[in-house]
Amino acid sequence: MTDVRVTGDLQHASIFYTVFGDDAQRASTAAALESAKGKVRSSLGQLGIRLTPTIEFIADALPEGAAQLADLLEQTRARDEEIARAAERAAYAGDPDPYRKPVVAEDELDDEPDDEPDQREDEASSADA
Repeated sequence: MTDVRVTGDLQHASIFYTVFGDDAQRASTAAALESAKGKVRSSLGQLGIRLTPTIEFIADALPEGAAQLADLLEQTRARDEEIARAAERAAYAGDPDPYRKPVVAEDELDDEPDDEPDQREDEASSADA
């Protein structure tokens, strides 16, 4: 039994079950539960609850869904390993540093103040003297 759902008025109960096995085992389990439905309902009536609900057995698709998800995860892991192996041999297609940097003109470089005086200024002052 994987889950039980009962209506708010206790008139109906849905019992979900899972069978691990092949289709023949699932079919025989469904037949066995269906034949035992009256006994299960009688046992519920002895609990002392006001109403005894009708019972419905529903085969839960959880194992099939879980198996499908496990297969998908395995395929994804295999693809990730392929990509990792390809990435080990990969090289960049472009420049090592593909980001654009601001272009600085040579005139702007000359306008920056230097800590040391320019040689031109020294030459101009010696020519004046």
